[in-house]
Amino acid sequence: MKKNKMLHVNRRSWASNMTNSPTLIIMVGLPARGKTYVSKKLTRYLNWIGVPTKVFNLGQYRREAVKTYKSYEFFRHDNEEAMKIRKECAIAALKDVKTYLLDENGQIAVFDATNTTRERRDLILNFARNNTFKVFFVESVCDDPEVIAANIKLASLSTCYLQEVKVSSPDYADVAEDRIMDDFLKRIECYKVTYEPLDPDDCDKELSFIKVINVGRRFLVNKVQDYIQSKIVYYLMNIHVHPRTIYLSRHGESEYNSLGRLGGDSGLSHRGKQYAEALRQFVEEQRIPDLKVWTSQLKRTIQTAEALGVPYEQWKILNELDAGVCEELTYSEIQDKYPDEFALRDQDKYHYRYPGGESYQDLVQRVEPVIMELERQGNVLVIAHQAVMRCLIAYFMNKGADELPYLKCPLHTVLKLTPVAYGCKIESIYLNVEAVNTHRDRPLNVSLTRTREEALSTVPHHKILETVP
Repeated sequence: MKKNKMLHVNRRSWASNMTNSPTLIIMVGLPARGKTYVSKKLTRYLNWIGVPTKVFNLGQYRREAVKTYKSYEFFRHDNEEAMKIRKECAIAALKDVKTYLLDENGQIAVFDATNTTRERRDLILNFARNNTFKVFFVESVCDDPEVIAANIKLASLSTCYLQEVKVSSPDYADVAEDRIMDDFLKRIECYKVTYEPLDPDDCDKELSFIKVINVGRRFLVNKVQDYIQSKIVYYLMNIHVHPRTIYLSRHGESEYNSLGRLGGDSGLSHRGKQYAEALRQFVEEQRIPDLKVWTSQLKRTIQTAEALGVPYEQWKILNELDAGVCEELTYSEIQDKYPDEFALRDQDKYHYRYPGGESYQDLVQRVEPVIMELERQGNVLVIAHQAVMRCLIAYFMNKGADELPYLKCPLHTVLKLTPVAYGCKIESIYLNVEAVNTHRDRPLNVSLTRTREEALSTVPHHKILETVP
């Protein structure tokens, strides 16, 4: 008890001195509790909102150190040789965390491991204190037999995970499925012997953490310190693992699309109306249960949704990126009126803000509530705009700021997104209705002194698409 009291003092003084330091997120929990799933998903979200984040999975370090995995006995607490190796792997991973946060401009590192003993967590806390890192724990707790069984199946026997494991992990590369389950269950029992959950009433009451209980049925949050920790908590309280599909579609071709004009609030062209009808047929053929439909508040998305004959919600935050003084202009007109602005945007399309308008960075912040709601919901069809769709796709497909503004989102095409174990599967479905091409690639010459021809070299000529994109 005396040791624990001293630990309280150390943790309290350390926590109170943290200001604008990088953050170390420490995962806690038994195997098959979804820690890696949460680590990857949280990292994808934080990177998407512009917070450089990286996962450090201790299992990968252990596999590098121990080339051949034999059995669950490696994880026994009385296996001294294995315990020594595991500690060395943890120290090696923490050294890489330090390099990332201090030398590579990272802001958040996620330490993905079981970290089930107070001794291991104190090792990490001391490391964080010595480097003035903030610490936030995420503990995944599960005592529901059905949820545990589902998690073990996901982590040990599901088709998606087995394909991943057999390709990348030496642990079960040449092991039959029935033996994998048996070994994995015994591995969990090894950890249970020494598992010490985070204790909000005594030893760990001064730490910042969230307990995620039974895959989000309940939560326990303790001492959230700052803005980023509150963002993490809010995000984790909204995600779920239930099967669902997200459909993303741009509106049907608009009158301004056919003229090559940006933004505005024009209605659908003749081909755009044909697409709206084709989308209705597609939705009916898919027989999607409990489908929700969301649109922006602009005519072209509303008219597209109206053709579906189903209820829909309008979201102002789904409106297209505001081009400011360039609204309703063609690319040629922008080049002629604002050649420097046109070049500056090509130099850094993600961060560039139109005069009186928005940047892609602004748009990501604007549509963040849509991402949160998509994480909470089941099956959803979002009818939006090119820039908005790029932001949404970048989140689900883990695309960075450099790629995001150039993601291809052709008209009259449905993107079907299906969340899988550690990522998202995307399928592009062209509905066979012709439309203009609105995609502009990054030009080779982005200097302020480029010629007009060079500036407009990648501007689409608005030829009708006659083949599947």
